[in-house]
Amino acid sequence: MDKKSGAGLTRIINAFGWSMAGLQATLKHEKAFQQELILCLILAPIGLWLGETGVEKALLLGSLMLVLIVEILNSAIEAVVDRFGGEHHTLSGRAKDMGSAAVFLALANVTICWLCIIFF
Repeated sequence: MDKKSGAGLTRIINAFGWSMAGLQATLKHEKAFQQELILCLILAPIGLWLGETGVEKALLLGSLMLVLIVEILNSAIEAVVDRFGGEHHTLSGRAKDMGSAAVFLALANVTICWLCIIFF
């Protein structure tokens, strides 16, 4: 598949379209992303209410956003690995495990940020 990105405003418009297609595909096919998005939609208003300063609000909301970003990257890794072979390969398993670990660390980051702001 050869995507021509164009130049100038055309490039920006094309990039936006591809980004929206990626979000749509993620929403349609990735259950973990759907669950994390629901969690974010629930916690975001709470984060805005809990945060006393702009920095606190940014940390509370930014940590939630980071989970969604990392989940999309993890899903992309899994899709590429699955595309190139169904047989078990050590490197394929490692790549998937590393993507999963990245999501875990992003979720741990949310927990740490929220606990620090709520209790300290």
